Amino acid sequence: MPGVLKEFNYVMNAANSMICPKGDFTADQIPDLSGRIAIVTGGNTGIGKETIKVLLQRNVKVYLGARSKLKAELAIQELKEQTGREAIFLELDLGNLASVRKTAEEYMSKESELHILFNNAGVMTPPKEMLTDDSYDLQFGTNVIGPFLFTQLLMPALLAGKASSPDEHARIVMTSSSAALVYTLNFDSFKDGPARRKMSTEQLYQQSKFADAVLGRQFANKYKGQGIISFSADPGLIQTDLQRHMPSMQRRIIGAMLRPAPMGALTQLWAGTMPEALEHNGEYLIPWARIGRCREEAYDDELGNRLWNWLVEETKER
Repeated sequence: MPGVLKEFNYVMNAANSMICPKGDFTADQIPDLSGRIAIVTGGNTGIGKETIKVLLQRNVKVYLGARSKLKAELAIQELKEQTGREAIFLELDLGNLASVRKTAEEYMSKESELHILFNNAGVMTPPKEMLTDDSYDLQFGTNVIGPFLFTQLLMPALLAGKASSPDEHARIVMTSSSAALVYTLNFDSFKDGPARRKMSTEQLYQQSKFADAVLGRQFANKYKGQGIISFSADPGLIQTDLQRHMPSMQRRIIGAMLRPAPMGALTQLWAGTMPEALEHNGEYLIPWARIGRCREEAYDDELGNRLWNWLVEETKER
């Protein structure tokens, strides 16, 4: 019974997090960031595109990571019309580890530094039979494995970036979700098999977002003292393309609760740009730009190290 009650409380906390009080932070408070370089994955739409828009307005040099060159170019043109500044396309397929390596290599051939990495791209509740090109669960591969490898490959640029940053730090922001409060990790489900097939596509999404919260803290732990700070951020219940795989009835039900995409960008922008965020390394952030608390397992270093070691092993070149 205590275990059931605990899980019920987590579900209720996730539901309550969807009803967010109006915060004090607005994008207008972000200072000029001239000289900074950022990557925003999934930047061609939704929260990622809104994040890039604000960064361009603050004079950041921004690379837009996306799979589709056409969609990225359309977004880049729209952003240029809105801001007068142009983002740079970076072809990236997080569901293909060879693509991730190629993209990181391409970036490192162009830039020696990186100041802010927004691991924003993700997929939510696709058909369960869908896997990555490397045969991982599509959601875990795209939301967790790909971003982990991308971040590790870019670490030399982040370490170089912290040296040239006025606040002497580089930042990593993992886009998580209130779904992280609902489920933990089933290591047997990261690849296809009986354990994965017993889980719903919603549970597979929940565990991927929980893993992002764990990684936000683990990057902070592993690189503390080296000028790298890291966060996970729940953007809130936001109207984006992420809901495209939901049944139409479900989309209609939650539609009234959805907030516009610019609001979804606020929490991760606060983490990636504001001076006061430096005091909250490793935290799980909630709308709108507040310090939250994930479920207790996210703070278990044994679990965090187990996930980290699994990811290191799975992303080794073979």
